[in-house]
Amino acid sequence: MGEIANYYFGEKSNYDVAGFIADQEYITDDTFQNKPVFSTESVVEQKLQNDFQIFIAIGYSELNKNRANKYQFFKSQGFNFASYISEKANVLTNNIGENCLILEDNTIQPFSEIGNNCFLWSGNHVGHHSKIKDNCFISSHVVISGNCQIGNSSFIGVNSSIADGVNIGQSCFIGIGVTLVSDLNDFQKVTVKNNDKYL
Repeated sequence: MGEIANYYFGEKSNYDVAGFIADQEYITDDTFQNKPVFSTESVVEQKLQNDFQIFIAIGYSELNKNRANKYQFFKSQGFNFASYISEKANVLTNNIGENCLILEDNTIQPFSEIGNNCFLWSGNHVGHHSKIKDNCFISSHVVISGNCQIGNSSFIGVNSSIADGVNIGQSCFIGIGVTLVSDLNDFQKVTVKNNDKYL
């Protein structure tokens, strides 16, 4: 994920990528992608909050929990966050939070809202008046119809479709190719089984 973020921020934005950060126990080299690697501990100790913005380049592991924890940690230390929104995305709302990654070919319709620390991979549709709350991961070619609500830390798999007005609770997992036409409570998991994908 760090390699992907480095490509988009370094090649497709006005940001300069200064380097990478990892917890000391995971650092095995001084450089990555020809850029320096700093420990989390050293970055905090040096009080670099006013010198750099941070992007938390962690995927949906542990249902977005790992990314959410790092985001909250650096926020508690007073750091500001960068977001990447592709110039090839069709974004018709200003309601987008911090530490977001929105890749090419996303269509985000008017009056929709995207929270903090959300990743939208390429080729999705977010309908009007829909709300994606914090720490979500929306994979590719997902259709979220109008007036939907996606709860904190939820994951929606490739080629899934969410019908108009559906509310999804927090920390829900929606697998590949699911068509969802009814609400989900918190912590529910939905996958395609026995060719019955309409739920």
